[in-house]
Amino acid sequence: MSRPERPQRPLRERRRRAATLLVLWLALVATAPALAQSKAPAKPSSTPFVDANGLDLAEKRVIDVYNRVAPSVVNITTQVLQPSFFYGAVPAQGAGSGFVIDTEGHILTNYHVIENAQRIDVSFGNGTSLAATLVGSDARNDMAVLKVNAPPDMLKPVTFGDSAHLQVGQRAIAIGNPFGEFSRTLTTGVVSGLNRSIQGPSGLPITGIIQTDAAINKGNSGGPLLDSAGRVIGITSAIFSPSGTNAGVGFALPISTVKRVLPALLKQGHYPHPFLGVKYAHTVTPALNQALSLGTDHGLLLVQLVSGSPLDRAGLRGAQQQAVVGNRVFYVGGDVLLTVDSHAVTDLGDLKSTLENHYHVGDKVTVSYLRGGRKHTVQVTLAQEPQ
Repeated sequence: MSRPERPQRPLRERRRRAATLLVLWLALVATAPALAQSKAPAKPSSTPFVDANGLDLAEKRVIDVYNRVAPSVVNITTQVLQPSFFYGAVPAQGAGSGFVIDTEGHILTNYHVIENAQRIDVSFGNGTSLAATLVGSDARNDMAVLKVNAPPDMLKPVTFGDSAHLQVGQRAIAIGNPFGEFSRTLTTGVVSGLNRSIQGPSGLPITGIIQTDAAINKGNSGGPLLDSAGRVIGITSAIFSPSGTNAGVGFALPISTVKRVLPALLKQGHYPHPFLGVKYAHTVTPALNQALSLGTDHGLLLVQLVSGSPLDRAGLRGAQQQAVVGNRVFYVGGDVLLTVDSHAVTDLGDLKSTLENHYHVGDKVTVSYLRGGRKHTVQVTLAQEPQ
């Protein structure tokens, strides 16, 4: 059976269809280069993430931190009476930095900035200078809190961050008044080290210190050290420099210490330091142990306890006699303090740091000690260190 023939389309319709196809083909040819370019991977920009002003994201973040925090930073000047051979006590001026912590006018700075000051003045960014009063201070942790009567619109409190999870290498930003001349100067760097120890104004070590290479000079003391979000992670406190100027090694009191001490300074004017009662002691070494047969290569050989202190009430005893070892005189016969809870005692500074960083007045601790070669333990309640 033969297939029926397909009916032929009219000639006019066939010509119109051919013309339509020709137009579509010409349009496809014209747009092909543009389509190919859009599908090709974009060439990387030589200056990625740069805005119309030539600023990249990192720069914009630092600028934002400065604009937000600089109004909180103040310049502190002091009048201190210093002894003079010819004229008795003569006034001398000191300078440092500080920062606003609340809308009540409280300002945080270092103790050494205002130490022995007869007068304290605080200058704000708008040029206003106000007399400040000392609310509280703690030489052991190099902290002081001032107060000024300023209008609310001048008080821009900072935001406290967290120093417990800092990492070496993360950004550090300092704002202060170097040499008391260059107000609200910003310097940047990184966290260079953690858990350093420096000697504080009290003569005792301050532990847990942040090290940074952000440029810090005289006059920066008391200013904030910030993270990349503009939160305070420390108080810039000291520099290590033979010349007294920036050498890339600066130190800051961690904000964790500030948070621990600050409430007591605001409420009581001082910080109650926990205390066991050791007044004098010898650091035990392997050589001292060999010479005196103490029974341990480490610990504190107690020389004198404060009367009525926790260790004194617990029955521990200090030296009973003298002994000459080499060319030194040691006071011997006392107990050897070994541990406070799980913390080994290595020297007197270490004992004070352990109590300072881990305990509060009123806490109960278990103390282990040696007497006559035998180990003993006793539980005591920490008292407040006499001022």
